[in-house]
Amino acid sequence: MKANEFENKFDEGESVLDALDLSSAKRSLLTSKRVNVSFPVWMIKLIDKEAHRVGVSRQSIIKMWLAERLEKSQTQTTASSSLN
Repeated sequence: MKANEFENKFDEGESVLDALDLSSAKRSLLTSKRVNVSFPVWMIKLIDKEAHRVGVSRQSIIKMWLAERLEKSQTQTTASSSLN
């Protein structure tokens, strides 16, 4: 299928999935990379306590907290740059 045919089909709301090879599709922003982080024991105990309270693993609570913090930081950065 040529690009203009693909675009026309898409623009008309028709499915274009049959024209795509999804077997090798990747979501690059969702790939994982392993990192090692050392925490003091007191911090691990509090992280584990909160993870247990929420019902998730230690790794999950750390990822949730980091995601929340990064989103907040990004929002603040975007807001302050729009003021300038």
